[in-house]
Amino acid sequence: MPVLVMKFGGTSVATLDRIKRAAKRVGVEVAKGYDVIVIVSAMSGETNKLVGFVGETSPLYDAREYDAVVSSGENVTAGLMALTLQEMDVPARSWQGWQVPVKTTSAHSSARIEEIPTDNITAKFGEGMKVAVVAGFQGVSPEGRITTLGRGGSDTTAVAFAAAFEAERCDIYTDVDGVYTTDPRVTDKARKLDKIAFEEMLELASLGAKVLQTRSVELAMRYKVRLRVLSSFEEQSDEAGTLVCAEEEIMESNVVAGVAFSRDEAKMTLISVADRPGIAAAIFGPLSEAGVNVDMIVQNISEEGRTDMTFSCPVDQVARAEKAMEEAKAAGDINFHDLVADQNVAKVSIVGIGMRSHAGVAAKMFETLRDEGVNIKVITTSEIKVSVLIDRKYMELAVQSLHDAFGLDQAA
Repeated sequence: MPVLVMKFGGTSVATLDRIKRAAKRVGVEVAKGYDVIVIVSAMSGETNKLVGFVGETSPLYDAREYDAVVSSGENVTAGLMALTLQEMDVPARSWQGWQVPVKTTSAHSSARIEEIPTDNITAKFGEGMKVAVVAGFQGVSPEGRITTLGRGGSDTTAVAFAAAFEAERCDIYTDVDGVYTTDPRVTDKARKLDKIAFEEMLELASLGAKVLQTRSVELAMRYKVRLRVLSSFEEQSDEAGTLVCAEEEIMESNVVAGVAFSRDEAKMTLISVADRPGIAAAIFGPLSEAGVNVDMIVQNISEEGRTDMTFSCPVDQVARAEKAMEEAKAAGDINFHDLVADQNVAKVSIVGIGMRSHAGVAAKMFETLRDEGVNIKVITTSEIKVSVLIDRKYMELAVQSLHDAFGLDQAA
C-alpha cells in the first residue's frame, strides 16, 4: 500500500472534538487505500505548561529529565488519537519515539534524528494495522534515554518519517490554510500560494515565516519530500493548501514569491575595532560559544587601522552578546571603543527563485523603501533573497509597500 504521512499541530488536536475532526480526515485517506502514519503534537498549550512545571521545580534542571517531562504531551495526544480511530473501526495504534525507534543524538532538548528503522511499523501494517499514530517531537538517544527535537520538532518528525517510508506525500495540518505571500495580518492583499519551491520556503521559514519549522524544510529539500500545508479547520479538496515541492514542478512563478519579516531584531555595533587578520574570528567565536544567533554582518572601511563591525541578532540575545564581548575584551582577545545596541529594528526580506534570472530586483526594493521614506540600516543578499534592517516602526509599511511593488497579490 502507498504510505501517506499526516501531521497535526497543537491547535489541530487542542480538544477531543478537534482530535475527532482530525481522525475523520485520517479515515478519508485510509478509505482511499493509504497506509497512514499520523504524527501528532501535544495539545495546544500543553508543552508550555510542562516546561513551566520543570522551571518551577528545578531552575537548573537536568536536561534528560526535562525531555522526559515535556515529551509526555505528545504521548497523551497519540493515545487519544489512536483510541478515536479505533472507535471509528479504523485499525490504529499509538507509537512513542522509543518504540519505532526514532534514533537521535544525545543532545537533550535539541536532538537531531539520525535514523528511523521502518521494520516495526511496516510489520504492523502487514498484520492489518492501517494507521500508526506516532508521538512527534521525540526520540531515543544511544543511551536509551528519551530525547526531544526542540520547538516545532513535530514538523521535523513528520518529514523524517515521510523520507524513511518513501511516502507519497507529507501533509502538515495547522491553523492556517497554506503559505501566503506575507502575513495576512499585516496586509489583507496577502495571497495564498498554490506551490512554492523548497528553497523559497526554506528562506521564508528562516527569515520569520512561522508556517513550517526551518529544519523540517531542510530535510524535505534534501530527501525531495513533497510537503502540503493545510488547514485542519476548513473543508479540503485535492488542490487545497500549498504544495512545497521541487522547483521543476512549478511552471510559472513571480520573480518574488513572498515578503518575510522578523520584528524582534537588534543591531549591534562594535566601534573602533583593530583591523587585523583574525579579528572577525575573535568577535564571532565568543558570540557563537555564547549561543548568540548572528545574522547580518557588515564591516566598515578601515581608517588608521581601526574599523567598525556591525551585526544583527534576536533582541532577546542582546544581553548575552554584550556579556560575551565584554569578556573577550577583558581577556585581551579584542579591543573596541564602544558597543552600541539598537533594539528598535526589524528585518524585512523579499524571497524568490526568480531573482536568479532577473536583474534589478534589489534596486526596485530599495527604490520602493526610499519612496516611502524608510531608511535602510543594513543590507544582506543571497542568490534568492534580499534582507534589510530598518526601524521597527516602519516594518508594516515596508512589508505592505514591497508586497504592492512586486505585485504579489496577483498570480504569475
